[in-house]
Amino acid sequence: MTAATRQPPAARARTIRAALGGGALLALAACLPAGDDPRPTAPQARPDTLSAPEPSARSELLSRHYARLQSQLLAKGLLRTDGGGVDTPHTAAMLVRNFERIALFDEYQRGAGLTASDGKPGVLRRWDVPVRLGIEFGASVPTGIRRADRATLSRYATRLARLTGHPIRMVDRDPNFLVLVLGEDDRPAAKARVRAMVPDVNPSAMRLFDRLPRAIHCFVFAFSGADNDAAYRRAVAVVRAEHPDLLRRSCYHEEIAQGLGLPNDSPEARPSIFNDDDEFALLTTHDEKLMQMLYDPRLRPGMSPAQARPILRRIAAGLTAGAS
Repeated sequence: MTAATRQPPAARARTIRAALGGGALLALAACLPAGDDPRPTAPQARPDTLSAPEPSARSELLSRHYARLQSQLLAKGLLRTDGGGVDTPHTAAMLVRNFERIALFDEYQRGAGLTASDGKPGVLRRWDVPVRLGIEFGASVPTGIRRADRATLSRYATRLARLTGHPIRMVDRDPNFLVLVLGEDDRPAAKARVRAMVPDVNPSAMRLFDRLPRAIHCFVFAFSGADNDAAYRRAVAVVRAEHPDLLRRSCYHEEIAQGLGLPNDSPEARPSIFNDDDEFALLTTHDEKLMQMLYDPRLRPGMSPAQARPILRRIAAGLTAGAS
């Protein structure tokens, strides 16, 4: 997503991109056509030390649906976790092409809802302040998932910091990149948390908390600074707690990476999570190079494709030992 005290959106094959009026990017992740939307029930706030309340019937239905979906994708050889191999080579030229499409173009027009993009390029957007990554859970999320997912995010933050050279760390309080893990019954209460963190959040974005289609697995809002529309300062990602473990991990990898500045998808990107084919579940070797390119100090927020392209070629050549 991209924004500057305003709001636009992004997503991929499990992600649907949509630009919201205002100035923030919204990335939505989705897989299959949505059925009837489950209507949320009132949540109960409880600390981690207490047992989670019994899930509603709607939440249990979603859990079974996503478990079946994950099994179907795995049976087809999708949701790979190997990062790519000899079957997925990528060259410097491919990296430059994929980076431009994923980092410098939008799928939908900014500020125009789900109106398709006119195909015009955007600019490079990334964080210009340290990223303080925090995770919070709805009352319905079991303690075991909380512990495991905190560890997952901590490892991922360390990996992203190493790749980008940008300060990215997990924090227990005052995050500027907040990941909310919510069951179907938790979303109404989460709206107040989001508004507290981003008081000027666009109403179009908040409507996702009222009636979230089953096909949307997760989404992220990224907000730019009032002084620089190309520099991110805050982000909020939402991940469904009903997902089985691999789909949840996939959402973490995708939405956090998108919220750092890689909002678009490309059918030509492989091996990549920035592709709508669900072949890969987790950040790949190709995607690691895109993250390195995004935060290379030779690039600057606000660069157009024409300005960035000569620099991208040099960066990509270095990352692939000059392959072309």
